[in-house]
Amino acid sequence: MTILSQRTLTDVCRTYRRRCGLPAHPISVTGETVGVARRQGAILTMPRAPQMNAYSLQEALHWGEPYLFCWAPRVVSWVVAMVDGHTVQGGLFSGPVISERQEAGEHPEKVSADSVQGLVDHGLARDAARVYIRRLPEWSSAEIRDAAMFLQETFYQVSGWKPALLRENRTKTIQQRQISEAIAEQKKSGRTGYPADKERMLLSLIKVGDRNGARQLLNEMLAAMFLFSPKLPLLRARAIEMMGYLTRAAVEDCHLMEPLIERNHGWMQKLIRAGDFETLSHVLMQALDDFMEGIYAHGFNCYNPKASRALDYISRHYTTHISLQDIGREMGLTGFRVSHLVKAHTGKSVLQHVMRLRIQKALQLLERTSMPCSQIAVETGFCDQSYFIKQFRRTTGVTPAKYRRARFATQNTP
Repeated sequence: MTILSQRTLTDVCRTYRRRCGLPAHPISVTGETVGVARRQGAILTMPRAPQMNAYSLQEALHWGEPYLFCWAPRVVSWVVAMVDGHTVQGGLFSGPVISERQEAGEHPEKVSADSVQGLVDHGLARDAARVYIRRLPEWSSAEIRDAAMFLQETFYQVSGWKPALLRENRTKTIQQRQISEAIAEQKKSGRTGYPADKERMLLSLIKVGDRNGARQLLNEMLAAMFLFSPKLPLLRARAIEMMGYLTRAAVEDCHLMEPLIERNHGWMQKLIRAGDFETLSHVLMQALDDFMEGIYAHGFNCYNPKASRALDYISRHYTTHISLQDIGREMGLTGFRVSHLVKAHTGKSVLQHVMRLRIQKALQLLERTSMPCSQIAVETGFCDQSYFIKQFRRTTGVTPAKYRRARFATQNTP
């Protein structure tokens, strides 16, 4: 576990305040303010503040992103979880601000009175509440959301911590939302049977490299599986059967895909241990991602056993510094021979295969996490952020930041 220094925390809060004009206060896992933060701001002195903070921290952990909450009508604050790996170390509290959003027909004075009353209900004296409300800045919903995300990104960029727990929970959140939407749609249309025909469609999407399409279809299939029978043993059996089919079909198309059998065995063990539908869905999505990486690495035009071994090695080590000599030592060949084999039998160089896998992994992290680009560069094996941005733009036509904004806008469009 990494120890968070006071200097690091100070740098985070200073950077955040310089950008957003608000302080950020550290809180413990029980919601108590830490250090000098206790003396700052009437909100944090209210009797129910620790309880609200603790609940908000748990929600931030559950959803894998900053949690926004209201103390009173239009009085908005947010909490960012501080997580090192899978260990929760506390959180960062910021706000409050006054949200510009109000219901049509509501008189501004009534809204202000309701805000004051809400703080009074939390234990703040009425006169103090009136003064406090008048001093709060008024922000749009977009400004609030941007500030919360900036605080989270700044913390993990400065601290260097890797919030594995947040990334996993965020992935689960997105997946469960898609499954819920698919269940509602299938109930509306009256389709409740298991769509066996979609398994072949799923494999086709994997073959052409449509990662997003494959994930969406998988979630639709999970929804259908749940509607067909919500009993966990049958859901588990369906999931194992699905992975078995994908692996078998891939190996039938190309016998050099046999390394996928070993990968599949490990995922089946995790599916067997899944204790509920949510966990089962998440494990199946992880298995699908791993399966697709294996497919991408080998391609469907590689029929040379030695070239296939080289591609399998690349698929397992592409996030590290990898050289032709490393691959050659694994296979008992020279680096020159490895380069020639891969190029001759796949039409792409070793570097092109490595780059393709790194960009695919970067796309996944941009879509499913709030990890800053500098950290994604490290996670995917690039030497520095500028080189990562250059290669990403060369491959996709846009920068990582622009790609993430576009994906976020799409996911949040009603």
